[in-house]
This record gives sequence, structure tokens and C-alpha cells, in this order.
Amino acid sequence: MGKFSRPVLGFLLLCCLTAITEAEFLKYKDPKQPVGARIRDLMKRMTLEEKIGQMVQIERTVATSDIMKQYFIGSVLSGGGSVPAQKASAEMWINTVNAIQKGALSTRLGIPMIYGIDAVHGHNNVYNATIFPHNVGLGVTRDPVLVKKIGEATALEVRATGIPYAFAPCIAVCRDPRWGRCYESYSEDHRIVQAMTEIIPGLQGDLPANSKRGVPYVASGVRKVAACAKHYVGDGGTNHGIDENNTMINQKGLFSIHMPAYYNSISKGVATVMVSYSSWNGQRMHANRDLVTGFLKNKLKFRGFVISDWQGIDRITSPPHANYSYSVESGVGAGIDMVMVPYNFTEFIDLLNYQVKNNIIPMSRIDDAVKRILRVKFVMGLFENPLADNSLVNQLGSQEHRELAREAVRKSLVLLKNGKSIDKPLVPLPKKAPKILVAGSHADNLGNQCGGWTITWQGLDGNELTTGTTILNAVKNTVDPTTQVVYNENPDTNFVKSNKFSYAIVVVGEPPYAEMYGDSNNLTIPEPGPSTIKNVCGVVKCVVVIVSGRPVVIQPYVETIDAVVAAWLPGTEGQGVADVLFGDYGFTGKLARTWFKTVDQLPMNVGDPHYDPLFPFGFGLTTKPTK
Repeated sequence: MGKFSRPVLGFLLLCCLTAITEAEFLKYKDPKQPVGARIRDLMKRMTLEEKIGQMVQIERTVATSDIMKQYFIGSVLSGGGSVPAQKASAEMWINTVNAIQKGALSTRLGIPMIYGIDAVHGHNNVYNATIFPHNVGLGVTRDPVLVKKIGEATALEVRATGIPYAFAPCIAVCRDPRWGRCYESYSEDHRIVQAMTEIIPGLQGDLPANSKRGVPYVASGVRKVAACAKHYVGDGGTNHGIDENNTMINQKGLFSIHMPAYYNSISKGVATVMVSYSSWNGQRMHANRDLVTGFLKNKLKFRGFVISDWQGIDRITSPPHANYSYSVESGVGAGIDMVMVPYNFTEFIDLLNYQVKNNIIPMSRIDDAVKRILRVKFVMGLFENPLADNSLVNQLGSQEHRELAREAVRKSLVLLKNGKSIDKPLVPLPKKAPKILVAGSHADNLGNQCGGWTITWQGLDGNELTTGTTILNAVKNTVDPTTQVVYNENPDTNFVKSNKFSYAIVVVGEPPYAEMYGDSNNLTIPEPGPSTIKNVCGVVKCVVVIVSGRPVVIQPYVETIDAVVAAWLPGTEGQGVADVLFGDYGFTGKLARTWFKTVDQLPMNVGDPHYDPLFPFGFGLTTKPTK
């Protein structure tokens, strides 16, 4: 045996050396290595094609396993309403995401893709998820602790479906309610928007004390998601509130109103920033190198990745996609790291490849983009946990999250008027009354209550979209068992007169909309809303609850109404409205937006010289809970 010991020893030594070399060879796969070392190790192994693939985000509907493998795709998204199946379960979502991920993992280097989704007021694409109030309501609460909890709950529900990346929060400062995205903004005041960036540590986890400014942070494990501050920058200040339009403002205005919330987001370790469709003084933000690279990356030291909006680089030209070669060059050249293509990805890949090989775009720009994307993937533990499991499926629409949403509804309501005279308040309403009327297009309509970005991009009418409690059902749940609740969506005057109601609750407002489809020059409540107010409030004592994504024209009706409540877009938990109407809780909300008299005054924001509102910024009557 002795004569074999030396060769055997040599063989064992060789095996050990091979194992060490192998470990060194796969340094990027070793979670014990510093993130910087992992990035450098992986970068030096990547071909140009593999690097460009990382910069591409495609839509779920085109993301087959083969496509992921063939093009080394770095990211996939679900656009608004893009779901594996109608009413898909959490398990079905997980299976869909994992199938795509397995395609990415089967590539030579096995770099996991990152799956993103618009979870802007809860996990809003997904059936049975908790739908929280839209940001316009949350701004009213002025409660960063509550908003952080909403971030935590949203992260759990997004992770419950196997998704690690949410395109939220929107930190736009909406300066004109005619804008169709105004409900995605917390306030016209940047200080409230800044305070509400506390949703970021809710989504991502609390930044460790010794963190470097600008470095992205997502807590390890499967309970947090990468967040996305959007839309950089000035999206809420466009001319006449037209979506994707031009924000005409000087540098001081841009930096004092629209930029501050980005400072907070970056200091909280936000992983990604999405660029705005809008322009600043005529220059498209998707092509603005000074602000994307010069300011965001170089001055603010943001080290996460910058992502385009949906077909955002196409819209650098007018009409969109008119000169795609120019769009790719100027968008990537401006500093966009990941491009939401979402369908024509081969065209983008071919063009970018050509431009790098012909020195139109320098290789250093590609390397910067890929390092940033890999940094986020490494930081969030995507290499260690690329596949989701079913451990969190019970978090989707959980009772605890619904209770949190109900609390958010209560705190976001604003009481604008209470009684025709101060000494005769109508609210809180008595629970015990012989007979009450509930009327209006929004009283028994979950879709209207949730607004846009709910199940589908534009939102849905009716009660079939998802699970929740309408305001009508909330009223029925709250009143005394002896009280008769009569529901008539649009009663005529004779019906109201002949029924001897003790009082009426009228719930009216805007239909669901999103983005440019919500742009409005008149901001009126559509019929039959005004007719219902007239028919009911002209006859019986009434409280009008307005369900809308922004202040709307109510000046012509205020005199005839006894009490007015702004409920914004409360989401699935309508019970929160009844909680406050009937005095189980008091009204506490204060307007985070100015309520105008007429649209001719717009834009009008607190501090403006021509400030003459119907209800000023910060206004809100309060009530005490009834014992």
C-alpha cells in the first residue's frame, strides 16, 4: 500500500486545487464574497450579447423559456392587467414566474432575471389582493408610519405571487388635477411627498446604519421587494396637466418642487428609478443625459439602476418609434440602464449591438448599466433565491392587510362640510333610524371605488373584478339591525319624497381611468351623479361621499348638500368609510391638495398669488368618535 500513497496524495491534492480553482471560477455565485467582487467576477465572464440581454425588460406574454435563454434577457414585467389567467391564484403566478426564471437560469452563466409589476396601491393586478387607497388619499393621512406598514404589506403580497420587484412608489408632485395620474401623487406639496417616501423601507426593508448613500438596499430573504421611485423627474408639473407633456419650469422650480422626494428615496436605499415620459422645457426626460447621468448618478451618487418607462425610449421621437436608432442611442446614452421594450426586443438588441460595435455607444456605458443591474440582483439575494415557493401564499389579501387598508381608508377621508349650520352637524350619522336611503353610481361598485390600476390598467366597472366590501355593504354592516336600508342607484324626486327617509347617503364620483385616459379639462362628476345629488339632497337630509382621484367640481351643489366627504379612491375596504360616517372613528383627514372652485383657476396650488380655493390645502373638519 505504501507505494500508492504518494500518487494518491498527489491526486487528492490535485482534487483540492481543482475545487479551490472551481470556487474561484464561480466567485460571483458565492454569497460570502463582497458584492463588488461578485460584480467584477461576473462582468469579466460576460460577452457583449450577455450584457445587452441584461439591459432588456420584456413583457410576460413574449417571455418564453427559450427566448430567455436565447437572448439572455435580464428582466420581465407584467404590464397593467397582464396576468397568467383571469382570477389567477398565487400558486399560478408563482408557477408562471418560475417557468420564466428557469429559462434565465439555464443560460451559460445562469444569471437570474428580475420580474417586475405595477404594485402601486397594493398588489393591484392580482385577484383577491388587498387594494389600498390610491396615493391621493394616503397623502391626506400625513402618516408615514401607516404608509410604511402599507409598503410592508404590499411587499408580502407581491412576494406571495413569486415576484421580487414593484414599480412603486410614484413620487410625483401633482400640480394640476387635470392630469390623469394625479391620484398616483400623494400631494401638491413636496414635503408631504417626501414624508411618504417612508413606503420605500416598507417595501425594501430598513437601511442598515452604516450604509453608503446611493447604494441600493433590499433586505435578504423573501419578504421584501426592490422598489422603484418614479417618474424622474417633473411628471406632475406638465403643461395643463396633460399626461406625458412638457413641464415648463425653471431649474429652481424643478429642484425645489419635483426633485426633493428623490433625495429622500435615494437616502433610503431605493433600488431603481424610473424615467418619466414627460419633457423638461422641451427636452424628453428619456434623453436627458444631464439629469439622468449628470445629476442622478454622478451628483446624487445613485448606484441602483435606472429603468425606462413602457416603450419610453420609443417616445423620445414624435411620433413614437419614428427614428428608433436615434432613440436607442439617446436613451441609453442618457444613462438608462434597463429598457422596458416590452415586445420588439430583437430590434432593440440588434440596434444596441450594432451601435456598440460601431463605437456609437461606448462599451463603458454598457458596463455601467450592467454593473448597476447586477448590483441590485446581488444585493437582493436573487442569485441565492431565484425561484419562489408557496410559503407566503396565505399573505395575499390576508385579513391583517385588509384591516390595515381599512385603517388607511378611515384616515384618508376628508370632511369638507358638516351640516347647513355649525350647530346642527349631520355627521356622525345615527346608526338607529327607521329607514335610510343609499344612492349613487359609486355606492355599490367596487371597481369605481378602486379606480384605475386595479386588475386591469384602466380599472373596471362593477363588483366582479376582485373581492372586497362596497360602501353600500359597509353601511348595511354598520347600522342597527332594526334600520331599513333602501338602495336605489338613481332615484327620482317622487321616490325620495314618498319614502319618508330619515337621511340619505349619496355616493358619486369619477369612473376608473389611468394615465392619459384620465386627462380632463372639465373635472366634472359625470351624470347621473349631479342628478342624483339634486333629486335626493333637495328632498331629504343627505351626506354626499365623493369617490374620485382628485378634487372635482362641486361648487354648484355644495349649498344643497348637508355634509360632504372626500373619500378619494379607497380601494377594496369600503368598510373604512362607514366606520367614520357612523362615528366608530372620528374624521381626521386634512386636504393634501387644494380644492378649487372652478377649473378656470387651474393650476392653483397653495402659496400661489391667485389662491382662492373652495377648500384650502390643509382643510378638513374633525369629529369625535361617538361612545
